[in-house]
Amino acid sequence: MPRWLPKAMVLALVLVGLFQLADWAFHQLIDLFVMLLVAFFLSLAMEPAVDRMAARGVRRGLGTFLVFIGLAVAVAGFLAALGTLLVDQVSQVAGRLPHLLDNLIGWINRTFHQHLSLDQLQHQVLTDSGTIEKYAQQAADNVWGVSSTVIGGLFQAFTVGLFTFYFTADGPRVRRTVCSLLPPDKQGEVLRAWEIALAKTGGYLYSRALLALVSTVAHWIMFQILGLPYAVALGVWVGVMSQFVPTIGTYIAGALPVLVALTVQPSDAFWVLAFVIVYQQIENYLLHPRITARTVDVHPAVAFGSVIAGAALLGAVGALIAIPAAATLQGFVGTYVRRYEVTTDPRIDRGVAWRERRRLAARRLRRMVGAPEAEEGPEQGSA
Repeated sequence: MPRWLPKAMVLALVLVGLFQLADWAFHQLIDLFVMLLVAFFLSLAMEPAVDRMAARGVRRGLGTFLVFIGLAVAVAGFLAALGTLLVDQVSQVAGRLPHLLDNLIGWINRTFHQHLSLDQLQHQVLTDSGTIEKYAQQAADNVWGVSSTVIGGLFQAFTVGLFTFYFTADGPRVRRTVCSLLPPDKQGEVLRAWEIALAKTGGYLYSRALLALVSTVAHWIMFQILGLPYAVALGVWVGVMSQFVPTIGTYIAGALPVLVALTVQPSDAFWVLAFVIVYQQIENYLLHPRITARTVDVHPAVAFGSVIAGAALLGAVGALIAIPAAATLQGFVGTYVRRYEVTTDPRIDRGVAWRERRRLAARRLRRMVGAPEAEEGPEQGSA
């Protein structure tokens, strides 16, 4: 046996053990890494506001605290308005439940030629009380699981908020620490990349906040005209959900006011749905390009693909931070990748050649019928 073989085997075993240990540690700490990533993007969004206050003499810790208070008040107001709306609608549905059941039983009898009655339904419910009791017992047993999930979510939110506070308040110190680990010629590139990420992330979130404000005001005015209850809460719901929930936020945002309109006046649900659709088109083709042109412009296909990729990698958290990450990556590509001017070639845009052939055919047709050409009119006049 060669002398190096036992050492090689021991070294291979040590490397395999270290790899297994690193893989185990990574899977144990992946939740922490995700929370750090979310906190980093949140700190990038908050740092411009803190920088402005620091430039006016406010300490960074106090400025970060004030920004946190403002965000907490906004989130609490949104949740309070939504909770009030939800409780009121549930109470209204509970009060109208007998009438709704009568209408449902009447529709079933007319449609399917049945002879159901409310008394039969009550008797069936009392007969199946054992099944209902079993489901209630299962739900009670799951209370502890739901409670632990809620407590875990609150702990994760607190952890993300704590890291976000530290990243934002100690932003210059964090950058100085990172740069101290790099040679001088690399420090400038890191700071430049950091500035790109800061500008793109903050610009994206601020543009979304402005679009959410415009959407809230527009929908509030429409809901007020229709006389819907809690028009302000519904407007805030549509504005926030349509802008900050990727891909499906618009549909979730429009569903709630449509349901509320159905409980008040069913014909108003049509007008709510029509207004949501029309406003979405106005936002997509008029408001969104003008607002994001000054902040960050992400192609819709890139945004959609990044949301799918983020959701596949990190779930709901990945879907939320996917578009800021894509905007940052797009900024890196636009800054560090060299671009060249492209010559005119019909193989790039085949529609150009088709339009040119159509223009020549129209010119020949005008010559055949003897009509004067609009392009050659000024030249003939000058001659």
